[in-house]
Amino acid sequence: MRKTVLALGTLAMLAQPALASPEGTWEIEMRDSRYSVELCGDGTQLCGTLIWLGNGADNAENLPYLNTLLIDHAQQTAPNQWKGDLNIYGQRASGTITQVGEDQITLQGCVAYIICKTYQMYRYGD
Repeated sequence: MRKTVLALGTLAMLAQPALASPEGTWEIEMRDSRYSVELCGDGTQLCGTLIWLGNGADNAENLPYLNTLLIDHAQQTAPNQWKGDLNIYGQRASGTITQVGEDQITLQGCVAYIICKTYQMYRYGD
């Protein structure tokens, strides 16, 4: 039974549809920051840099993080999914980045595996 469940789980991962590249500009759900996301490292890792602050987030507390990595060379673990370090305004978190649609990414970050937060990012078009 256990082998059947594992085999079905593996098949489900392989059957996930290929999405458009996550590369591009993404805006966080609160609409106060934008990120440039790109494949980096060996071409399968994911990096994301904070490139814009606005709508109240462009303050003295947040400005030092402009042009810094939010997603720091996350390793691909499955189709449309990466795991690695997130740098959230000075806090380092273990994170999972999942591209759930052509224009949506879910970020989940956890500090010490206890305090977790989930954010949605949406592809930003000029």
